[in-house]
Amino acid sequence: MVSEHKIAPLPFVANFTAGAIAGISEILTFYPLGLQVKTRMQLETGKSTTGLVGAFKTIIKEEGFGRLYRGLVPPLLLEAPKRATKFASNDFWGKTYLKMTGDDKMTQQLSILTGCSAGATESFVVVPFELVKIRLQDKLSTYAGPMDVVKKVIQKEGVLGLYSGMEATFWRHFWWNGGYFGCIFQVRGLLPKAESAKARLMNDLIAGTVGGFVVKSRIQGATKVPGVVPKYNWTYPALITIFREEGPAALYKGFVPKVLRLAPGGGVLLLVVEVTLNMFRQVLGPPYL
Repeated sequence: MVSEHKIAPLPFVANFTAGAIAGISEILTFYPLGLQVKTRMQLETGKSTTGLVGAFKTIIKEEGFGRLYRGLVPPLLLEAPKRATKFASNDFWGKTYLKMTGDDKMTQQLSILTGCSAGATESFVVVPFELVKIRLQDKLSTYAGPMDVVKKVIQKEGVLGLYSGMEATFWRHFWWNGGYFGCIFQVRGLLPKAESAKARLMNDLIAGTVGGFVVKSRIQGATKVPGVVPKYNWTYPALITIFREEGPAALYKGFVPKVLRLAPGGGVLLLVVEVTLNMFRQVLGPPYL
C-alpha cells in the first residue's frame, strides 16, 4: 500500500506575511465603499439615512473626492497586522485545537472554534486603529490627522481611551471570524474537487466570498465627557438604545456597503492569502509541496 504524501504546515511567519499582504490588497481596493461610506452612514443618528448612492454623492459634492480616502492611513497601517494576526492566529489555534483533540483533520466544529479564537485575538490589535479611523471619518471631525487623534484621546481619556469600543469589537470579530472560517470550511467541502492550481484558486475565491455593527462605530465615535456616562457605552445596551430610539432599521445602517465590501473583500483576502502561501511553498520546496 502506497502511503499518502503528507504536506508539512508552513511556519508561522509565512501565514503572518500572507495575511499582511492580503489585508493591504483588500483595503486599497475596497476602502471608499466598505469603510468611508459605511462608517459615515453608521454615524448618522435618527431614522433617516442618505443611502449608499446618496452617501457617495454627498461626500464627493460637499467635501471632494479626496474625502473618500480620508482616514486611509490608520486602516492601511492596520490591515497588515490585523489580517496577519487573523490568518496567523487562525493557523495557530487550528494546530493547537487539533493537538488538544487528537484529530488528524479539521472539522466544521473545530473550524468555527478556531475562527472565533482568531477573531478574539485579532480584536486586541484592531481597536486603537479603528478608533482613530472612525474619529477622522466623522463629518464633524476637527482632528488634523491620525497622530492628532491619538494625542488628544490620550490627553482627555488616558491610554485606555484608545481601547474605547473594545467590547463591541471583541464580539464582532469573535462571531464574524467564527462564521467566516466555518463557512469557508463548509463551502470548500461542497465545491467540486479542484484538479488544477487555477481551479483551487477559484474555489478559494468562491469560499472566501460566501464567507464574507453599527454599535462599534457609535461607541468609538462618541466623545467622552468627564463625569458623564456615554450614551453608547456597552454593546448590548447600546443595541437596545438604538433600537428603541431609532427603530430596527438603524441597526442596519451601512449594511449595504458593508456586505458589498465583505463578500468580494472576503474572497480577495482568501485568494491573496492562498496565492502568497503557494509562493512560500514553491520557495521553501519539500516537504511543503
